[in-house]
Amino acid sequence: MAIISRIKTPRLYALNVERHRLIRWFFWLFGRRSFARPLSKVVPPISNRIFSHKSVLLRKLNNVDMRLQHNKVINLRLAARCINETIIRPNQTFSLWRLVGRPTARRGFVAGLLLSQGEVLEGIGGGLCQIANLLFWLFLHTPLTVTERHHHSFDAFPDSGRVLPFGSGATIFYNYVDLQARNDTQLTFRIRLWVDDRFLRGEIMCSGEPAYSYKIIERNHRFVYDPSKGKWFRENDLFRRIRDRQTGQLVIEEHLLHNYSQVMYDYRPAEVN
Repeated sequence: MAIISRIKTPRLYALNVERHRLIRWFFWLFGRRSFARPLSKVVPPISNRIFSHKSVLLRKLNNVDMRLQHNKVINLRLAARCINETIIRPNQTFSLWRLVGRPTARRGFVAGLLLSQGEVLEGIGGGLCQIANLLFWLFLHTPLTVTERHHHSFDAFPDSGRVLPFGSGATIFYNYVDLQARNDTQLTFRIRLWVDDRFLRGEIMCSGEPAYSYKIIERNHRFVYDPSKGKWFRENDLFRRIRDRQTGQLVIEEHLLHNYSQVMYDYRPAEVN
C-alpha cells in the first residue's frame, strides 16, 4: 500500500505535494549520485543468489473491497517489470521511484489500496508498498546500505498470514517518499522481481560471495494500552545478526528499528498468544 498524509485544505495539500516532488526531481537530475537501472545483459553474468523472498498477493483484510486487492496485482505487475533485472554497481544507488516512475492511469495503473492516517482509501497506483516491503526485506539481508526508508505510522490491519516481523516494511509515495539503497561494496548486485499467480517474488543475485550473512531478529513485541489517549499501540525492536559466511562466527548484532505504532483495528488483548 502506498501511504499519504493530508492537509485540511486540499489545494494547499496538492501544492505542497508537487513542491516536494519538484525538489526530489531537482536532486535526481543535478545531484552527484549514480542511479542503478535495469540491464538486459551483463557480462560476466551475475548469478550467485544470496537471498530471496515471496509475499502473498491476495490477503483477507477487514472491510477492504477485494476489487482493490485484484487491482493491486495489476499495479504490482507493472511496477515489477520496471524494477526487474536492475543492476546495482559499486557506488550506485537503487531508487524505487526512479525506476518505476509516476504511476498514472495512462501507463495502465489502476485504483488500489492507499493508507492515510491509518484509514483505507483508494487511488491510482495503490498497493505498491508491497514491493517496497519486499525490497526492504531483501536489502536487509545484503551488504547494501539502506539510505532512505520510511515506516508505516499505523498498524492498520490485524495480522493475516504474516511471516515477517511487525514493522519490517517500508512505505512509499511518489516520488519523495522513496526506498533507496546504496552499494558501498566492490561487488555488483542484480535484482529480480516478478509476479506469478499467487506471489510477488524477489531475489538478489551477486557477482561474488559476500563476506557476511544476515538474519533479522524480533524482540520485545507487545501491545501497549495508553490510557491518556484511550488507544492501543504495538511495538517491537528489530535487530540484525551479521555472521562471517566462512566461519559462521557472529561479527555483530546491531539494533535496526524500534517500532511504536497506533493500532487502528479493533484489538482485543485476549487475542495475544
